[in-house]
Order: sequence, then structure tokens, then C-alpha cells
Amino acid sequence: MSENGLTTLPSTYSAKETTDRLEAEVKAKGMTVFARIDHSAGAKEVGLPLRPTELLIFGNARGGTPLMQALQTAGIDLPLKALVWEDPGGKVWLSYNEPAWIAQRHGDAASVSEVTSRLASVFAALAKAATN
Repeated sequence: MSENGLTTLPSTYSAKETTDRLEAEVKAKGMTVFARIDHSAGAKEVGLPLRPTELLIFGNARGGTPLMQALQTAGIDLPLKALVWEDPGGKVWLSYNEPAWIAQRHGDAASVSEVTSRLASVFAALAKAATN
């Protein structure tokens, strides 16, 4: 796990296509997409520039509820989120909070390691499918 709990992967696609691919994978896995927030569109509405930046909020009660049953304040970090963004050089990235980091932030991560391992595996597969 990284020091700040953030995993960031390069994408071979544009920001929009990466987010589209992630959304399709999430839905194909039977999860719910709760929101897709286009931060750059919001910035444009108020006359400010922002490189492509989209946040996808998604999850499923079977995956997140066990974490909240053990560490209820983890609910502030759930549902899961992924940020797709373009750097100044035009390279696209996908970033997300590692489930183990979320658990560590809210208490006894060891007590939910089985849950966070499952969530991490699902997240890694989703991210790989969206970026490769």
C-alpha cells in the first residue's frame, strides 16, 4: 500500500474513454454507478480552466456494507470512487483510494483484511480493464 493510500495507474486512452470504459466495467460487474462528475465541465461553467478530470462514484452494498459493519465511519469514504485525470503533458491517469487504506483510516484494518482484499482485487481488475 502506498503511503497516502492512493493508487494511480496510467491509461492508454483519453480521459473520457477511460471513464467510459470504467463505467461500463462497473456496470458489467453488477455494481451501481451513483454519479459521474465532470469537474472540468464544472470549472468551464464558471470560466475556469481545468484539464479533463472526471470522478466516478460506484459500489454495491454486498461489498461496502461489511466494511461499514466493522468500521462504520468508513461510510464517509464509501461508495468507492475513481478519478480519471489528464496531466499537463496530456497523459491520462486513473487514481483511487486503496480499500486497506480506507480501513486503516477508520480503525482496525486487520479486522477487515478479508473484506478489503476482496475490494482491492475487484478495484484492481476494474482499473486494469479501464486503462489497458
